[in-house]
Amino acid sequence: MSTYTQILYQIVFSTKNREFTLVKKGREKLFRYIWGILKNKNCHLYQINGVENHIHILTSLHSSIALANLVKDIKVASSKFIKENQVFPNFGYWQNGYGAFTYSYNAKDNLITYIRNQEEHHKNISFLNEYKILLKEFEIEFEEKHLL
Repeated sequence: MSTYTQILYQIVFSTKNREFTLVKKGREKLFRYIWGILKNKNCHLYQINGVENHIHILTSLHSSIALANLVKDIKVASSKFIKENQVFPNFGYWQNGYGAFTYSYNAKDNLITYIRNQEEHHKNISFLNEYKILLKEFEIEFEEKHLL
């Protein structure tokens, strides 16, 4: 028997200290690179986008891939890519940790739109406030000091 899954993950992580280093000019290169990582791991990318200090990835994971390993691989490889190719000259590191939220397949189109419109969205809300809203919406307990 084969293994079949359909789980959508919205993965969110930020630059170290939420520094505004992901300038618009280089984001497309970064997003294409991350797409390649996902493709090589047989994951399906639905949408990727972000702003100066964080990114959102909407993907489904291949059944053989562990979420924590995937995020680690994305962060390590993309950090190396950014630095070797000088994509973002002021980029230091990704923040420790990440957020990952699961959704039903029916939510896919709304999530794609939400992620696609990150620049517009963040004219009205900071990443920190957006992240707190996600954590509360998914009833994830957190301490403010660990978000700084």
